[in-house]
Amino acid sequence: SSSFSLLSPGPFSRALSSCGPLHDRRHHLTRFEMFPRFASTLRVAAAGARRQGSSLLPQTGLGASIISHPTSVLAYSFLSKLPVRFSSSVSSSTWKEVDFATAPPDPVEAIMTVQDSGLSPIFTPRSVAVIGATDKPRSVGGTLMRNLVTGGFSGPIYAVNPKREEVMGVQCFPSVKAIPGDVDLVVIVTPSKGIPALMAECVEKNVRGAVVISAGFKEIGPEGVKLEEQLLETAAKGGIRIVGPNCLGLMNPIVGLNATFASEMALPGKIGFISQSGAMCTSVLDWSLKEKIGFSAFVSIGSMADVNWADLIDYLGKDPHTDSILMYMEAIGDARAFLSAAKEVALKKPLIVIKAGRTEAAAKAASSHTGSLAGADNIFDAAMKRAGVLRVDTIGELFDVALTLAKQNLPKGPRLVIITNAGGPGVLATDAAALNDAEIATLDESTINKLNQFLPPAWSHSNPVDVLGDASPETYAKAVEVVAEDPNSDGMLVVLSPQDMTEPTNTAEMVLPSAHKSRVPVIASWMGGSEVERGAQLLNKNGVPSIPYPDSAAAVFAKIWSLRSRLEKLYETPTARIEVTPELLEKQRAVKGLLQDVSNSDRSILTELESKQVLKAYGIPVVETILCETVEDAVTAARDLGYPVVVKLNSETITHKTDVGGVQLNLSSEDMVREAFDLIQKNVAAKYSPEDFQGVTVQQMADLSGYELLVGSSVDPQFGPVVVFGSGGTLVEVMHDTSLALPPLTSVTARALMKETKIYKALQGIRGRLPINIAELEKILVSFSAMVVDQPLIMECDINPLLASPSQLLALDARVIVAKPGQKVPKVAIRGYPLEYVSKVTLRNNEVVTVRPIRASDEPLLIEFHTDISERSLRQRFFKDVSFAERTAHSRLSQLCNTDYDRGIVLIATDDKGRMVGFCAYRKRSLRDTTAEYRMLIRDAAQGKGLGTAMMTKLVEIAKTEGIKTLTATVSKDNTTFTGITKMLGFQTTPIDDKLIEHTLTL
Repeated sequence: SSSFSLLSPGPFSRALSSCGPLHDRRHHLTRFEMFPRFASTLRVAAAGARRQGSSLLPQTGLGASIISHPTSVLAYSFLSKLPVRFSSSVSSSTWKEVDFATAPPDPVEAIMTVQDSGLSPIFTPRSVAVIGATDKPRSVGGTLMRNLVTGGFSGPIYAVNPKREEVMGVQCFPSVKAIPGDVDLVVIVTPSKGIPALMAECVEKNVRGAVVISAGFKEIGPEGVKLEEQLLETAAKGGIRIVGPNCLGLMNPIVGLNATFASEMALPGKIGFISQSGAMCTSVLDWSLKEKIGFSAFVSIGSMADVNWADLIDYLGKDPHTDSILMYMEAIGDARAFLSAAKEVALKKPLIVIKAGRTEAAAKAASSHTGSLAGADNIFDAAMKRAGVLRVDTIGELFDVALTLAKQNLPKGPRLVIITNAGGPGVLATDAAALNDAEIATLDESTINKLNQFLPPAWSHSNPVDVLGDASPETYAKAVEVVAEDPNSDGMLVVLSPQDMTEPTNTAEMVLPSAHKSRVPVIASWMGGSEVERGAQLLNKNGVPSIPYPDSAAAVFAKIWSLRSRLEKLYETPTARIEVTPELLEKQRAVKGLLQDVSNSDRSILTELESKQVLKAYGIPVVETILCETVEDAVTAARDLGYPVVVKLNSETITHKTDVGGVQLNLSSEDMVREAFDLIQKNVAAKYSPEDFQGVTVQQMADLSGYELLVGSSVDPQFGPVVVFGSGGTLVEVMHDTSLALPPLTSVTARALMKETKIYKALQGIRGRLPINIAELEKILVSFSAMVVDQPLIMECDINPLLASPSQLLALDARVIVAKPGQKVPKVAIRGYPLEYVSKVTLRNNEVVTVRPIRASDEPLLIEFHTDISERSLRQRFFKDVSFAERTAHSRLSQLCNTDYDRGIVLIATDDKGRMVGFCAYRKRSLRDTTAEYRMLIRDAAQGKGLGTAMMTKLVEIAKTEGIKTLTATVSKDNTTFTGITKMLGFQTTPIDDKLIEHTLTL
């Protein structure tokens, strides 16, 4: 057992002594007497320190505790160099100075709390029990016991089997309740029917986590669904989190935990791997051992009865041992939770997914395997793009990307330089890069000159850099060194094909030093079999991924570049936004009422006129339309509008008007209007019934010169509303030129949606034609997406066509279908702007301000806000001096403005000039948390007017509505104004040290 001590007494060391017993089971404190676990905790604190910058403890807010209670690490800025002594029975006492690199403080997260997500007892248990343990060869229970006993786990291991006294030298107990010691984690391998009863015993024993290996739950049908519900209900009584059922188990190689029935133990490393397929787990494990790839966690998630993708992404996202997360997925489960967790983590750690079920047959197979819906594949693609997750298509790509991410950083740009000793492989790699949206870099003139000095005259003199077949190891190494310095390069692919004079192993040895010095990521492709095997292994073992095929290697570069590019675009500041006004709110309430009335009337289709009223309420331009019940009404309307006009069928039952001749165009006289009215009425009577004809609508004939576009939406069972954009008109199903995105959209995501279609190029102007107003089209898409999020009764909506020309954007026709009464409507996958939290506040001086949630386009407001904050206010907010550049860095403000409203609410106050005058926010650490940290900052000129009190009162009300149970904050003692506000609202205050106070409110 190991111990530790700090060199000097003070707040940090006092905090550790105040933590209470190290075996406090209520909180699952990491045991500091176990060196790896303490080191892990210290690394978590270090990560917080890097985020917050460094200064002396008493000045920063670390105060009396880096650990305020056994499950919480307050990661304020703290001592940049913390000397720590580690004493271990394994080695002699040594001094180690831990250098916590400083970074600009993050205005978004001035206080970071690393809380126990409920999964710590599963991934880092202090003790494990196997229910169903046996020493029977080649059995699941036997393999599990062997893996636990031999895997290096340092805690107690218990066997539970009433029919045995001992298993593999471990005493066997008849039940989990009979175990004399505490049990953190149980692994269950018994028949499914008895597992709910076993779980009840675990609740009595105060077990905190479970891995259910057994199958026989929802994947087998109604009987299994009922059994699973019983299991979850029982586990919930004791707060037990469950991985599985129907899974292989999980490994944490960092602590030697192998709770699986796999044949081997994964190597420790930096990749977190999650799979819904046990077979995929064992395949990846076998491959990783061969390639010497290590894992921080290796999880078979099974049917996801409890612990789901979001839980694991959240956990691994905070895990200091995990640098990237790989996933094999068959069903996404809770899509909203997944996307929330993925977007939260994606900026910090790459997320890579391979998903089965692209075809209908595969989707059915996946559904029968997991008991969950697989979902539409193109919508899944759109969702991954929105969350910043990289999707790969094949197992080979997954392995190749994993190998590369484990050894190289993401490229900063798309430009690739290829070095090869053969022309053919270079051409293949060039094709693969271009086809996957990477670029072949143009070599700088200085690079060409340097290469000319040592390469033979016949070298290619361009990219790919063909060093010719007789290139020596020294030539390769020098070429890599020169190309690495090229300013036009963002990545390098080094290809070697075995020729008679080639030295694959020596070349690998010579290339490594140059590759390690490279400022850009380096990927190798040692092509061939046994002849190049040693060289490829040498590269892989020393940090340079070697992928057998050059086209695959180039595609991997393109993939990891696309991941970086996607993440950058994710937080690009948008321009178009919807101004929230009382008039807009009133119009939206009217739309909600209209849709509800239609749904209650037992019809599902809005008329064209009703559909246009809905669009108009959201600022989408529509052609003026007049409803006419009689032919005389139609003639009058045509006269008022001015000829030529269009006459269309008005029907509450017929969706596609053109199918019944219900659209008559370019009518230029009264007689033509009368004939059109009569023709439409007769057609409906002949093809449907006279009751299906409810008059016509008349609208002015628009100038049809331009492009016909489609803007639409539908509802996916898993992802909720989906926005569609593309080429419109009557041939929309034939052209198939559409793209998908999840709402709500910003101007940035709207532009990205348009760029994925072929029609976008034409909209920018081709062959002498003027471009349309792209910025206005972005606004229409943003408004349309807001509409489908705000109005959950909308099941389908089509604007077809949306006429787009240089002079106008106009919705000529629209169709809206609403949900029927009682119909279950899937929730939106990305929470929309919470309009319900927009309010007006009158201050003490009678000034009226708008208090509203922040939105993605508010970054300019925040920058201006920070120009008018005093040093006193900043120190009270951040506990130290923070420069303007640090506070207004785009990487920080963009994350604040793109707040996930399911994880926290950021309120800002704006005055009548539109300036931001106040900021107040709370934030949860994960979706399941009911505790949140809050913070506030008021512009100096707005202080003393009651704004802080009003904003905190509003925030507390919102927190209650959102299900928050506890609000906490750490505040400077000299911030008496803020303390007065919180006391008035019922907060309890607890001194932390002589400079800090903890505020807590139970809601």
